[in-house]
Amino acid sequence: MNLDALIQQITEEVIAKLSVGNAPAEDYSPASLAKYIDHTLLKPEASLEQIRKVCDEAKKYHFASVCVNPSYIEFVDQQLEGSGVKPCVVIGFPLGATLPEVKAAETSAVIGLGAKEVDMVVNIGAIKSGDWHLVKRDIEAVVNAAKGRALVKVIIETCLLTDEEKVKVCTIAKLAGADFVKTSTGFSTGGATVEDVALMRRTVGPTMGVKASGGVRDYNSAVAMIKAGATRLGTSSGVKIVQGASAQSNCVNCGRCKGGCPTGNVVIHKTDY
Repeated sequence: MNLDALIQQITEEVIAKLSVGNAPAEDYSPASLAKYIDHTLLKPEASLEQIRKVCDEAKKYHFASVCVNPSYIEFVDQQLEGSGVKPCVVIGFPLGATLPEVKAAETSAVIGLGAKEVDMVVNIGAIKSGDWHLVKRDIEAVVNAAKGRALVKVIIETCLLTDEEKVKVCTIAKLAGADFVKTSTGFSTGGATVEDVALMRRTVGPTMGVKASGGVRDYNSAVAMIKAGATRLGTSSGVKIVQGASAQSNCVNCGRCKGGCPTGNVVIHKTDY
């Protein structure tokens, strides 16, 4: 069976069985969520002192990783040494439109500077064009560059895709040998939803990682994502989450709204991701 036929078959099977809320009801203490959190600072204006603060918070609360832009990864590796918190970096961020060879070179460079996890943005235009061979080559370039040295998470930018496209790219990411699929960059038109996380989990099965990112800003939304199937949470609100903070309604009719909050009771602005 060729690649296109295999992807189509899996897509049809997953869509036919789509449902949300498969995970059993469990209680999660706020502190127990720390192991899920990739403590994130990706704003272009982030300063060295802000990055240092994020690293200090990650060490204090024992988060899974600190995720930053490539220029800070060597500093983050130094700050996290011996802490058990992994240095994580984004690749081809935030558009994913660079060549596979460029993403592979960037991956090799950041691993050489200490990265233990890489979050690559897939070629979204290739997905929308139905060029699944290019999508696979794009992911494989990073997977091969990182193999044995760092985990690879594939950011698929769910807000720009149909359900069928989400299933297809998650299937390809699994076939290509990636370790995780991830919902969002946080720099597009929307972030993670429980529906997307559940769909991604159903597609990749129980062993591959699923990362919810974008708009996960409080304890309740974090738990909802985990119950839907997320094994990592990309967020700049990690401290609030492990302290049990709840969302508060804060719509001020500013006109910047890009979509409803995943928790259903607060409006999230694009610049909040």
